[in-house]
Amino acid sequence: MITKASIWRRLVTCLSSLKFYLIVLCLVAIVFVILQICSFQITQHSLSLPPALLTYLKHQPEETSKNNTDYLVEKLRESVAFLPLKDLRFSNKPQEGHTWFMSSLLDNQTRGEAQYQEFPSDSSKGRLLCLKGVDGHDGSWNYYALAWPEALPTNTIFQEGLTFVSYSHYDHGNLWHGLTAAVPFVSWSLRNQCERPQKWVLYHRGELRYWMGHWLSQILTGTYGQETEILHFVDEDKPVCFEKAVVMRHDEGGMSRERRLEIFDHLRCKARNYCNITSAEASRPRIGMTLLLRTGARSFKNESAVINVFKRECEREDGCVLSVAYSNNLTFCEQVELMKKTDVLVSPHGAQLTNLFLMDRNSSVMEFFPKGWLKLAGVGQLVYKWGANWSGMRHEGAWHDPFGETCKFPDTDKRCMLVYKNAMIGYNETYFGEWARLVLGKVPEHNKGDGSLDVCPQC
Repeated sequence: MITKASIWRRLVTCLSSLKFYLIVLCLVAIVFVILQICSFQITQHSLSLPPALLTYLKHQPEETSKNNTDYLVEKLRESVAFLPLKDLRFSNKPQEGHTWFMSSLLDNQTRGEAQYQEFPSDSSKGRLLCLKGVDGHDGSWNYYALAWPEALPTNTIFQEGLTFVSYSHYDHGNLWHGLTAAVPFVSWSLRNQCERPQKWVLYHRGELRYWMGHWLSQILTGTYGQETEILHFVDEDKPVCFEKAVVMRHDEGGMSRERRLEIFDHLRCKARNYCNITSAEASRPRIGMTLLLRTGARSFKNESAVINVFKRECEREDGCVLSVAYSNNLTFCEQVELMKKTDVLVSPHGAQLTNLFLMDRNSSVMEFFPKGWLKLAGVGQLVYKWGANWSGMRHEGAWHDPFGETCKFPDTDKRCMLVYKNAMIGYNETYFGEWARLVLGKVPEHNKGDGSLDVCPQC
């Protein structure tokens, strides 16, 4: 007869057996393996998604994880928010801080380098830059956004390779403004294994531009060894997303003088190589003085008188040869060759003075202004003084014409600058002669200093 006591004894005997423990252990191991497989499948479907989505998907039921991945990628695609390239909230300080161009994004900066943005990068959390819009008149109708590579906006045009996005508050057609916009890109390339852009995108105050000045284009062609290609946006409803993009919006701002010297040495060397200009000294005068003249705005009223003054002083200096040229009559390579032979550059204030960095280091610059600039032009009248310093030249001062056009307002009224800006320049024979003698007398001494590179860095 089975009693309660006998049942209890059998149960205790069963539980205490080794076989029972092995069965339980196997069941636990099987459950553990099943859970690991489920977790691995969720991870595999989500490797390319942002971390936040990955965390979310891990908490979803196993049977719906694949559907949820597709669903959330589509939602992520639809959630890409395009913002105006030109943020009118900052129209009172368009060039300060984050500027009004792509204002929601902050810049990166390497010590001694210009401020920049790079996409994709850690700061963009791996997202790509996307641009949209075709407006050439109002930058607030052009747009930008960041998007994950796996969830680009609908109808996206994908631009492969490296693209340089250049923002200028001024003009890519002007020699000086165009050069200062391009220099930081060249610097970026030199510190990134000489990486070359496949395309350029140009913006002026957020407005699209499809061309740059021929002189600047030639500088960049010589520097990169390839034609400069500007990307055209053809459909306002189709954003362009870039495999890799570098954005500059502060020109050379933040670059150290030492770094600028390196970059201008590189540009000078590349331009001479591009134009097949050798470093042979046989055809070079001991002292080369060049009058680089203008026609129209800020030209000399009496060119022949000015030329005669500098010709006379050059003839007094042993081995001095005077050249008179107009930049608008010279090809790019003719300008490069002329600057190679120039030790003293004499020229009115204007874009043609941008050529000064193409001279050998320690060459001299003499600059001339119309009446009114000294009081009213502000820092704009200093750009070629800065350019000379940044490229290793010597700015020997400037002459401001005390006479000229009459303004109906007080001469300190900013409205007078409209009268003075493009006025012609007079001359002072005595002052010009003494100044020329002083500068020419220092040339042999200056030429003993650091020269320019004959062999460009490998790039």
